[in-house]
Amino acid sequence: MGVKLASLVVKKVVELEKLRGRSLAVDANNVLHQFLALVRKPDGTPLTDPSGKVTSHLVGLAFRSTRLLYDYDIGLVFVFDGEPPRLKMDEVAKRREAKEKAEKEWLEALRRGDYAAAFSKAVVTGRLTREMLEDAKKLLKLLGIPYVEAPSEAEAQAAFMAARGDVWASNSRDYDSLLFGSPRLVRYVTISGTDFLPSKGVVKPLKPEIIELKATLDHLGLSREQLIDLAILLGTDFNEGVKGIGPVKALRLIKAYGKLEALPPTVKSKLPSNYEEIRDFFLNPPVLDRYTLNYGVLDEEGLKRFLCDDKGFSEERVEKLVERIKAFYSRRLQTRLEEWA
Repeated sequence: MGVKLASLVVKKVVELEKLRGRSLAVDANNVLHQFLALVRKPDGTPLTDPSGKVTSHLVGLAFRSTRLLYDYDIGLVFVFDGEPPRLKMDEVAKRREAKEKAEKEWLEALRRGDYAAAFSKAVVTGRLTREMLEDAKKLLKLLGIPYVEAPSEAEAQAAFMAARGDVWASNSRDYDSLLFGSPRLVRYVTISGTDFLPSKGVVKPLKPEIIELKATLDHLGLSREQLIDLAILLGTDFNEGVKGIGPVKALRLIKAYGKLEALPPTVKSKLPSNYEEIRDFFLNPPVLDRYTLNYGVLDEEGLKRFLCDDKGFSEERVEKLVERIKAFYSRRLQTRLEEWA
């Protein structure tokens, strides 16, 4: 879900070219869910390998990541979720129920022959299994692209890496990275420059957005702790928001009273009983402080066996992947040699 901060943050909309040469810590689960949603056949059926296992996430991961590396020289390190925190269990259950409901509606639309409705329902049915995640990590390893396995929330780990200066920004569609302290968040890093809105059945144009945490806090007149309190009022992945309070009212309340503890009893009584625990999780999430961000080497033969032999990718398309990643590594090597010359 993520917290609804869209109307409050300070955004800078840019062309993808403006990210050239930057490095991003990518919320891997977030982007893989996007690929599961949109890389589908017209009736909403996901792409599969010869044995019937879903490959939509691998198609998106392979072709978008190599395009970003080759065409835009955008450095990528993918960060995978670890164990979900206990705080998130209600949200996980809610998402599972929503997917089950969407699956029933998808099948009903298929029976009616309404493929537009079927696709709009299918895009929210995708489930990332452990096997699918392991396949994604295997693909990245074969390509030589680094990844980190977070102990808990990937967005928290990505924010930590950005705050350290090991990457230029976090990359996710959700705003939670800001609550976790990422100094910079980049949203909508796509090649197509479009986004599908399943509820409306339309495609809208998209450009990357850069959100600076400091600029947002200065604009709102809040501290990071206060931004977290505001988010708790609106609702996060760890709690439901207070009914009747939207972004404008939440901002007004936090600016007037300073923190959740000081809110009027009529509002404070509606807060989750564990709001202090939620706040502390955003401020002090479990993260790894040791990780490797270096690119590996391309395993060309292993990549072809995995994608062509095991997953049913066409040899022609995989050759394009190989050409891109080889050119990217060659360019990086040349740059290093020039720096030492």
